[in-house]
Amino acid sequence: MTTKKFRFGVFGAAAPTGKAWMDEARKAEALGYSSLHAADHYVDTASNGGQQLACIPAISMAAAVTNTIRIGARVFCIDYHHPVVLAKSAATLDLLSDGRLELGLGAGWVNSEYEAMGLKMDGAGVRIQRLADYVDFTKAFFAGATLNLSNSAAIVHGFQGQPVPVQQPCPPIMIGGGGKKVLRLAGRVADIVSFNFNNAEGKVGTNSVRTSSAALMDERVGWVREGAGSRFDDIELEVGGYFLAITDHALGTAAKFAAPFGLTAEEMLDHPNALIGSVDAICDRLVERRERYGISYVMVSMRSTEAFAPVVARLVGG
Repeated sequence: MTTKKFRFGVFGAAAPTGKAWMDEARKAEALGYSSLHAADHYVDTASNGGQQLACIPAISMAAAVTNTIRIGARVFCIDYHHPVVLAKSAATLDLLSDGRLELGLGAGWVNSEYEAMGLKMDGAGVRIQRLADYVDFTKAFFAGATLNLSNSAAIVHGFQGQPVPVQQPCPPIMIGGGGKKVLRLAGRVADIVSFNFNNAEGKVGTNSVRTSSAALMDERVGWVREGAGSRFDDIELEVGGYFLAITDHALGTAAKFAAPFGLTAEEMLDHPNALIGSVDAICDRLVERRERYGISYVMVSMRSTEAFAPVVARLVGG
């Protein structure tokens, strides 16, 4: 396994004012984070953590007030976006940001959001096949050739994908998910694999967290490897630090995070989505996880940007 340099990102899509959002983007860049991703939800539900801003205009504004930080979605739900419209928007974002887009795509998972928006939510197998076809179409659009393609995601013909993005052959594609089928697909077609909870129940719950534990992470990385084959070492593996606390009282803090999910404090400390402890302890744990799983890209919530900055300063690029 090739050891990749650490990268750190910030994710979120809530801000009391437009100025606050843009200030957060500037802060993340100044503190050494390599990316800023907004979520892609349109309904404020308990499952999505409170969505305020629409993703595309939010990351567009973030790109406009920064110079180097990469922008993206963690991740676009393909069922919410016509493929031609999203591909053109993504290519435009990459062009206008001078090649700073990371294009995150996912098959969708929030039952309540589909219902609230009046959208049909197909079974997981159908949605994952559509995601595979969506990626095929998007890559064809980015190539700038005349499009003649018909699959479960797109039926297009007789026009060229325009504009051509700055990053060639295409901006990095990140696929997020937690189950076997989607992680195998991500291994096959993605540049970045984002390990999410396995949210097969359509919401974040006890099973989501328990089925994404350290004990099962080796298996989940294995699914990516199965899909990737010989290209596995070219893929960047990413996780979100959903349970994060910089503290000298790691065990007690972990116990509080763990209680709602029926985990022990020790299990929570080891959880791939947990970053709990002193700066030194968290740095050591991230290095251990990189060695064990190959995870080198870590995103944290915008509310933790400043608190987590000492870890970024210690590990970025190393």
